[in-house]
Amino acid sequence: MICLGIESTAHTFGIGIATNKGKILANALDSFKTKCGGLIPNELAKHHEKVKNEVLQNALQQANVTLKDIGVVAFSQGPGIAPSLLVGLKFAKKIASKVKVPIVGVNHCIAHLEIGKLLTKAKEPVLLYASGANTQIIAYENKKYRIFGETLDQGIGNFIDSFARYIGLGFPGGPKIEKLALNGKKYIELPYVVKGMDVSFSGILTNLKNKYDSKKYAIEDLCFSLQETVFAMLVEVSERAMAHTEKKELLLGGGVACNKRLREMCSIMCNERNAKFFAPENKYLMDNGVNIAWLGILMKKNAVKNYSSIDINPYERTDDVDVAW
Repeated sequence: MICLGIESTAHTFGIGIATNKGKILANALDSFKTKCGGLIPNELAKHHEKVKNEVLQNALQQANVTLKDIGVVAFSQGPGIAPSLLVGLKFAKKIASKVKVPIVGVNHCIAHLEIGKLLTKAKEPVLLYASGANTQIIAYENKKYRIFGETLDQGIGNFIDSFARYIGLGFPGGPKIEKLALNGKKYIELPYVVKGMDVSFSGILTNLKNKYDSKKYAIEDLCFSLQETVFAMLVEVSERAMAHTEKKELLLGGGVACNKRLREMCSIMCNERNAKFFAPENKYLMDNGVNIAWLGILMKKNAVKNYSSIDINPYERTDDVDVAW
């Protein structure tokens, strides 16, 4: 069984191809970028429409297969930005109907978790899912992936990108913030907002903007302090979830998990707890079609040929999905 997965939740349009044995055949993508400003939903949809056919051809060439070899088509159903999701849905229906195979919609967040388990061999991890729009602490309990903690406002990636845009770095801002932070020499105190198992970033963003506008602080120090503060928050709630669930593994997922400092802090925490720390390669942490294809394989029993019955679900939560695989 070969699955073609389509990712289009936000800035990336990706197509991945994988087998039911867990072999990755292709990972092709194209991401929306700007020199200034952020993500405009209709502009994202235009980008995805423009690149979708080229990305498909790249994926098929990488995998050395044709559409006739595909047994099921999966697409990111949600959560995500509706205009972006619709491009993926329509393209998935077009491909599936062309080769007369079933289609299955999958949850983007769970796809990050499942690809991490496949590639790292983590068995029963707590997942720290840190991406643009999502920040969640997830673990499997009683046939669902439960959210033990999450952001109360914006995702950590959106928070970092918002500050990056404010200081003129464009999108994506995360890698640029990380680079500036390497030259930071002084920690500047920022609000530390952990509320039980949840975190909040909006007040920290306002504080950072005010400090930047005051011109009293080096930008490198602000970026360094940003990372040290918010990553410590994430590590704290992750450790609390591990203690609560009595799990001995931490798995990272999401684009922000590419940050070397976050990985270092998570690794230190796990070492202190005699726990195992896992993180897949960066190309599978970022949004991509392989994640979707692999979850499509796992959820193939949910696939249908009644294409009109399938729709997007932009606000679907991780714990809305029944885990039957």
